[in-house]
Amino acid sequence: RLEFEEVPVLVHAFRRMVRQLQFDVCEMALTTYLCAREHGVRFTALPIFLVRAFHHGAILHNTHAPIGDPRELEGRRVGVGRGYTVTTGVWARSVLQEEYDVDLGKVTWVLSGDEHVESYRAPSNVEPVGAGQSIEAQLLAGELAAAINVSVQDPAIQPLIPDALEAGLAAFRARGHYPINHCIVVRDDVLEANPAVAESLFHAFSESKNRYVAQLRERPLEDLDGADRLYKRIQALGAEPLPYGIEPNRQVLEALISHAVAQGILTRKPDITSLFASSTLDLVG
Repeated sequence: RLEFEEVPVLVHAFRRMVRQLQFDVCEMALTTYLCAREHGVRFTALPIFLVRAFHHGAILHNTHAPIGDPRELEGRRVGVGRGYTVTTGVWARSVLQEEYDVDLGKVTWVLSGDEHVESYRAPSNVEPVGAGQSIEAQLLAGELAAAINVSVQDPAIQPLIPDALEAGLAAFRARGHYPINHCIVVRDDVLEANPAVAESLFHAFSESKNRYVAQLRERPLEDLDGADRLYKRIQALGAEPLPYGIEPNRQVLEALISHAVAQGILTRKPDITSLFASSTLDLVG
């Protein structure tokens, strides 16, 4: 029996789980999970991937001082909303590296917050924004060349990559780029005391997801927005919009782990099967 607790700001739930293990079961940002596992936090993921998105549109610049080529970010300061390990930031930096040949090590990454995993230490080219300052204000003032994962209500602030959704879909068609943002984690003591819970949760989430996907198939694209619209576009390409299980997602998981190592979030590549509850390794939903 599940007793749901709604946390209005979801990242607060992530922090409560990472730092105090406050929930038996919790939604979790995937890179936060990878980092937490390397630092010994006692929870284990289920291959239930609740949220996916392209992050081409998460990179913003000030059109009063525009960036013509993303490689112009090298040698400059780029803001990142919240921490360096935020999953959106990892995927957005990977786009800059893979699609635009940006040397991420030549960029100074400026953070607006700290990390959920307190024992994590960021690379030397990562720094805080500073007391009394904000990423948004510095982007508007031209003190940052760009920023990732922030919201600025000013017409001068626009995505660095034009037609971001179409760019993401092009990357999906070209190389299967379909980023995972969130998974589900369960406290290790809960799994140890209730060995059947991992598989039961997997099947319950899969049934719910499959009902949603079936409903989505019947809805016209023009009636949708946000994530629903993205998943409908993926359906139109003949793909499963929210595949659960390790094997359907192995390529994307391997990519995220590689990016996390390259960006200094992980010190080594874990084996994928070590990251998920053993009873779920062969499940597909």
